[in-house]
Amino acid sequence: MKHNLFLLLVTSVMIISCSTDENNQMEEAQTDEQAIEGSWRASEFQAANPNSSNVNLGAEILANLTAEDCYILTFTFNQDLTLIAENAVNYLEINATATGLEVPCPTQSDTEASTYTYDGEVLSIIDQAGEVVNVSVTIEGNIMTADATDLDIPNFDGEGSLIFEKF
Repeated sequence: MKHNLFLLLVTSVMIISCSTDENNQMEEAQTDEQAIEGSWRASEFQAANPNSSNVNLGAEILANLTAEDCYILTFTFNQDLTLIAENAVNYLEINATATGLEVPCPTQSDTEASTYTYDGEVLSIIDQAGEVVNVSVTIEGNIMTADATDLDIPNFDGEGSLIFEKF
């Protein structure tokens, strides 16, 4: 009788502990997916090499537009794993003047719908052509940092990071 009671106790403990591990893994996966859900707008470009003129041009353009509450790149990650990307980069008009660069806020943008997965480190975007783009991403609170070379966005594809704010 004592042997059966002991065996029942050990079996119960094992079942509970295995169940908890599975629950923790499921909660982590849900947390990663939920962390990216919502709308994000590009607010800063951090160059890996601050002496790169191409990278600095993109960083300066983004800084000037963001200061004017103009956001040229926005991602909306939905709970159903769909992604809506609004990109106005192709409509930038860069004017060099005696006082510096003038970049008016674009009035047009391209919108693309796709699907995504996010595992807490890599964002995989499947575009309309079925091609997969993998982007290294970290999220800390309302700040998302993405590897700019992975995103491959003209003027913002140099070595460095695009910083997005959740809004």
